[in-house]
Amino acid sequence: MSILCSWSGGKDSCFALMQAARQAYIPKVLLNVLNEEGKISRSHGIPSAILRAQAAAAGLPIHLISSSWQDYEMNFTGALAQLKEQYQLSHAVFGDIDLQPHRDWEEKVCTNAGLAAVLPLWQQNRKELVIEMLNSGIEAIIVSCNSVMGERFLGKKISIELIDELEALGVDACGENGEFHTLVLNCPLFTHAIPVDVLRTLQHENYWFTELVLK
Repeated sequence: MSILCSWSGGKDSCFALMQAARQAYIPKVLLNVLNEEGKISRSHGIPSAILRAQAAAAGLPIHLISSSWQDYEMNFTGALAQLKEQYQLSHAVFGDIDLQPHRDWEEKVCTNAGLAAVLPLWQQNRKELVIEMLNSGIEAIIVSCNSVMGERFLGKKISIELIDELEALGVDACGENGEFHTLVLNCPLFTHAIPVDVLRTLQHENYWFTELVLK
């Protein structure tokens, strides 16, 4: 069963791919959607060079497309269909945990592209999942977050202590509601760690972002 992974660059999509690989799925390609300028990822604000470095460390090709939010579904479905034929895929893997509208959308676009959606993390306990990710060897930092968390959390490495601190603020341990996004620097899928620097922090409306660069 050859699979594509909807790759955000963060912990959830990474762990979903790790879990799928353990379930006998064979990873063939990663897919990420960049902003209209094609410079950073649409969801996490991660530069394309860092996404390519992750893919190289995982020994997988990555397919990057640019899209506005308005054309996102059309462009994503088109990419799925293209990659299905190119890599003879049967399934696409996603890292969502328990937000039903997200699963409904993923199943819709996969069906339209002739693929089956696989969600290995579905309906697992969020905090237990994060702890399992850490214990599995995933190393990740926070690269964007909401104003409840604030700028001080940017660049911080995910740890048990940090999870406890987030929960004390009323923030979900996994950030499943969009409170924060992460970048995986190392994991069992990678042959080596990804060296990055945080150049500066930026605020856009009620959300904070990091400007990242490969070392």
